Amino acid sequence: MKKYFLILPCFIFSGISAQEITTAEPSEKMNIIKTNVTAYAFRNINLSYERAFTEWFSLNMGFGVMPEGKVPFINSFLSDADEKRFQNLNVKSFNFTIEPRFYIGSGYGKGFYIAPYYRYSQVTSNTFDFYYDYNFSGTTYQIPLKGNGTAHGNSGGLMVGVQFFLTRSQNLVLDFWIAGAHYGAGKGDFTMTSDVILTPDMQAQLKKEIENLDIPVVNYTVETNANGANIKVDGPWLGLRSGLSLGYRF
Repeated sequence: MKKYFLILPCFIFSGISAQEITTAEPSEKMNIIKTNVTAYAFRNINLSYERAFTEWFSLNMGFGVMPEGKVPFINSFLSDADEKRFQNLNVKSFNFTIEPRFYIGSGYGKGFYIAPYYRYSQVTSNTFDFYYDYNFSGTTYQIPLKGNGTAHGNSGGLMVGVQFFLTRSQNLVLDFWIAGAHYGAGKGDFTMTSDVILTPDMQAQLKKEIENLDIPVVNYTVETNANGANIKVDGPWLGLRSGLSLGYRF
């Protein structure tokens, strides 16, 4: 009996010690707040939050806002002559992304990952000036119009990347989006109005001018009336993703 009384305190003490050791072990940091630093070159102010649920699975959610300004890379989809038709055209945009991540490497937010994602995007223009050339009896007249509108798109895509912990404490994070692409559908409405009452012939030439802008990867239809034109966007919505994000893990 005395032996049992002597052994029992040893078991209690060893159990307490093991519990203290287990409690003292640092748990994994499951949260990361990040911003894509390369996106700021395109006026894109952004923030994302990633939450790890298991060693290999996390969920990343982010949003980005582009303040009103010049259209990025407008020369890549409009000729110089067509660009001159748009006076003081500015746009602003917003996007929201939900991105499950499946980690192949070390896990808990570290290593290579594959990320399917959903993105909602919206683009809004300011009130801009547009003109077109109306030819009548051998004379060309410039007809001015005021335009504005909004387009939005829903798309899904896939991205591959790799995420590093840069410090010994594993607080500072570098997220490299190697490559990503998304595809979906977009809709939009743009209106152009003129102070000049447009005759049927003037409307026909305006419709032709807008349709001949030939903006790539954008499907749109044009309806004209005596006051101007209505442009409806209804077609594919696509984009590419790449960049470097810096973040804090906690």
